[in-house]
Amino acid sequence: MAGKHKVRQGRVISDKMQKTVVVEVQNTEKHPLYHKNIITTAKYKAHDENKISKVGDVVKIIETAPISRDKRWRVAEVIIKSEVIEIKPTEIV
Repeated sequence: MAGKHKVRQGRVISDKMQKTVVVEVQNTEKHPLYHKNIITTAKYKAHDENKISKVGDVVKIIETAPISRDKRWRVAEVIIKSEVIEIKPTEIV
């Protein structure tokens, strides 16, 4: 089964580490008894070698061999870039 890696799509919620981003993936599933849609979230630490993703970006991550104790995913591509508006401290007043 070579080449069958898991693929997830999620939003970057942290990029404060070196070469690592935290990606939050949301999944909806129907409750087996009550038939109500339930949203579950999972956080994955993904390897981002060239720091191509920032907070708020929607990225595709692919499962890889373990890179460190927590990292088993890597960023494949940035699907949607987020627009960050910078506000100077003088503009807040």
